[in-house]
Amino acid sequence: MDERILLIEDEEHIARVLKLELEHEGYETGVAYDGRTGVELALGESWDLILLDVMLPELNGMEVLRRIRQADNYVPIIMLTARGTTPDVVSGFGQGANDYVTKPFVIEELLARIRNLLTISKPRVNEEPVLKVDDLTIDTKARKVTRYGEQVDLTPKEFDLLLYLVKHNGEVCSRDQIISDVWGYDFVGDTNIVDVYIRYLRQKVDKGRPTKLIQTSRGVGYYIDADV
Repeated sequence: MDERILLIEDEEHIARVLKLELEHEGYETGVAYDGRTGVELALGESWDLILLDVMLPELNGMEVLRRIRQADNYVPIIMLTARGTTPDVVSGFGQGANDYVTKPFVIEELLARIRNLLTISKPRVNEEPVLKVDDLTIDTKARKVTRYGEQVDLTPKEFDLLLYLVKHNGEVCSRDQIISDVWGYDFVGDTNIVDVYIRYLRQKVDKGRPTKLIQTSRGVGYYIDADV
C-alpha cells in the first residue's frame, strides 16, 4: 500500500493516535496542526486523501476546504467535526467535502470510510475516460461536466452522484443503493440527503434546458434514461 494521507488536526493526542492507526494500516502520513500549514501541505505535495478537522487555528477547516477546491484540487477529503446535523453535513458537502465523520468516532468506522473513498476515487481499469448521454458529457479524469457544450460546475459529491446515475443509465437507483454506493455503505445519516443532492443536480444540469435528464421513480429512487 502506498497511499499518502494528510491529517490536518490541531488536537495533538488525536493526531498522534490517528497517525499511528493509519501507519499501522500501511498508509504514509503527513500532519499539519493548523489550517494555514494544512493548505500549504495539501497544495504543495501529492496526497491520496485528506482528513480535515473543522475547528482549526489560523484557518478553519471550511476555509481550508474552500482554498483547496479553489485551486482545482479534487483530492478526496473527509471532514472531522463535532457538529453532525444534516444542515452541517450538507454544508460540508456543498463546500466540496467527499465525506463527513462526527466526533467522537470509532476508528474502525473511519478506516472503513477511508478505504471506501480511496476505492471510489481510483480510476477503474478499462473505464471510458469520457462518458456521454444525450447532450451531457462527463470527463471522468478531469472531473469536468458539460451540457450543450457549456461547462457545469459541480461539487465533488454532486459529480460522484451524477457519474453514478450516468453509469447506471436506464436503471432505477434506490435511495439506499445510492447512499451505499456514492456516500459509502457505512454512511450514518438520513437518506433524504439523496433528495437534497438530486435537487442540486437538477438546478445545475436540467434547469432551463429543454430535455430533463434526471427522472424520479416515485417511492423508489432516481434514474437517467437517455440515448448514449
